[in-house]
Amino acid sequence: METADLVDVASGGDASMQALALMLEAWDEGAEAGVAPELMAYAALYTALTDLVSRYGEDAVAVLADGLVTRVQSGEFTLVRNTQ
Repeated sequence: METADLVDVASGGDASMQALALMLEAWDEGAEAGVAPELMAYAALYTALTDLVSRYGEDAVAVLADGLVTRVQSGEFTLVRNTQ
């Protein structure tokens, strides 16, 4: 599969929303069990990256990961912004 296929999967509409809802439910269960959020985050990232690599290959996932740098730095994943 090509990198474009990976991007298409990531923007899957209703299926993406269902997947997000399931992940948030699992996250809540982990938090209720006392698992630290950063440990769940590392586990989620590891699981996601290993699954994507097995499906699309290292090169496609590297392109995806490289694109995350700008998105993170621009605040796309920041839920609460501090203004100074």
